[in-house]
Amino acid sequence: MDAALLAQVVLNGLMLGALYACIAAGFSLVWGVLNVIDMLHGSLIILAGYLTCSLWSEWHVHPFAALVPVGLVLGLAGAVLQFVLINRVVRQPVLTTLTLTFGLDMILYNVMNAVFDATPRRVTLDLGRLTFGDVVLPWDRIAAMIVALGLTALLYAVLRGSKLGRAIVAVRMDREAATLMGIRVPRIYALTFGLGAFMAGVCGALLAIVYPVTTNATGQLLGKAFIVCVVGGLGTVPGALAGGLALGVTESLGSHWFGPQAAALLGFALMLVLLVVRPTGLLGRKGYE
Repeated sequence: MDAALLAQVVLNGLMLGALYACIAAGFSLVWGVLNVIDMLHGSLIILAGYLTCSLWSEWHVHPFAALVPVGLVLGLAGAVLQFVLINRVVRQPVLTTLTLTFGLDMILYNVMNAVFDATPRRVTLDLGRLTFGDVVLPWDRIAAMIVALGLTALLYAVLRGSKLGRAIVAVRMDREAATLMGIRVPRIYALTFGLGAFMAGVCGALLAIVYPVTTNATGQLLGKAFIVCVVGGLGTVPGALAGGLALGVTESLGSHWFGPQAAALLGFALMLVLLVVRPTGLLGRKGYE
């Protein structure tokens, strides 16, 4: 492989990995704080993609302008759903909450099929290309990567520097101690789930710019989020970033060397290797659950 081709493949992987990191950040946050494996996450991403495509085709709303409104709608819906329903079983064994979110995912999946059908759709933007010699990068993918990285960094800043972020981290570290300090844990759980749904919403809007969205991809996106969490480290935004970039580059190189059909296999292989060599993930810490 010559240098230009290698650079093209790696840059494609990094652009894809940035989207993976953004997709996994909200999923990892909910899993790490609530100890809930949110099976609804993939469907929320696709719903946001459908909403973005509909706003573009019917109302001519630019997808980058739709990012925040779509994210806020899903974030509010996620917070209400968690506060009203999931909070009732959040302290039950993981299998209980997993079954509940799986059932909610099935409901949303079928509703989307009934309303939007499973026909792939995408927002087509002709923004041109950036060229470095033989390396060609579409501007729509560059813009999506920059926004994805920016939103991931913003989530990290919120968790590190805001009162809400400190409360979320406190609940994650020790729920009982946080309760004794006056933190309203059910409310923090709802806000955390809402943040995860917001991230899913903005990711869905970005995904609609780069790839066709369809309900058939909900399970695939959920699998990507799971792999990124295991590879990068559960419950940390830097871990989601590291895991997303690692998965994106691995899939891009694997697709070039072995064909597109090998991408998913290599992603799971990477996860299995990390589970054996470093179970806490690239940036996870032992005992930090």
